[in-house]
Amino acid sequence: MKKIILDLAITLDGFIEGPNGEVDWCIMDDDMDFDGFLSNIDTIFYGRISYDLWGNYQPDQTAGPEEQKLWKGVHSKNKFVFSNQNREDHRATFINSDIVEKVSEIKNQGGKDIWLYGGASLIKTFIQNNLVDIYRISVHPVALGSGKPLFADLKERLNLKLIKTNVFKSGVVQLIYEA
Repeated sequence: MKKIILDLAITLDGFIEGPNGEVDWCIMDDDMDFDGFLSNIDTIFYGRISYDLWGNYQPDQTAGPEEQKLWKGVHSKNKFVFSNQNREDHRATFINSDIVEKVSEIKNQGGKDIWLYGGASLIKTFIQNNLVDIYRISVHPVALGSGKPLFADLKERLNLKLIKTNVFKSGVVQLIYEA
């Protein structure tokens, strides 16, 4: 069965974006092996806002070959968008009801794992419904003081098991937990 992996960056003080949605603090080190992560997934889950911003993002022509390769890899995956909107899009499947049931169906299809990309509202829904199997959290060495917290409105304690840590040259520490 596929696993749902929440892979994202947070600040040292627990925010996934700044108070105005900024993510300019996010570091991409070449030693993070993001290509390795992408090679182990075949599906990406988006919220509608994140999909509209990033689901079909194309880097401009001045982008280097690494960035071009990264986005080509991201766009080669199956995409599901969780939204109240019922929209036709040949690049993604929109899901607007029975989230837990639909997620279970997708997980049981076999294949590689699923990246829970976000945004904040979708992540919150998945956490509250115990749909996240692996938390792959990259803690960046910056504190913002305010913004969107990762673990907002938890209804109950979330007990996780640390399975791996990675430290990168930038000072980013990646914590990988099993739910």
